Amino acid sequence: MAENNPLFSLGDSNDAYAQYFIGQSYLNVLSTTGVFIANVTFEPGCRNNWHIHHAATGGGQILLCTDGEGWYQAEGEAAIKLTPGSVVNIPAGVKHWHGAAANSWFSHVALEVPGTENSNEWLEPVDDEHYNNL
Repeated sequence: MAENNPLFSLGDSNDAYAQYFIGQSYLNVLSTTGVFIANVTFEPGCRNNWHIHHAATGGGQILLCTDGEGWYQAEGEAAIKLTPGSVVNIPAGVKHWHGAAANSWFSHVALEVPGTENSNEWLEPVDDEHYNNL
């Protein structure tokens, strides 16, 4: 992460969602008009739990990686290394997780794809054994 010149400010401690993360994350909401857009920053080793973005139509999430190194993994697929410029399109209904590499801060801009009846289902943590084998 560009510690001295990040693309977006760190934001506040992500306390509202802390129960769904291993490690410390930070949230900087960039827009709630039309599309929810937030910059999320993860300390080294921080990752969110497995989760699913549900929607009756449309929905899902797009990640635009801006700083550091991280990981994205959809259930049943190999983990993908994320670096600045990586873009991840996550369709509604896909169980997945994302977060920082073990030795790097990581930031991404998360965009909620418009849809109907959007909701998030938070699931089990990504355990240390799984994470450490990346």
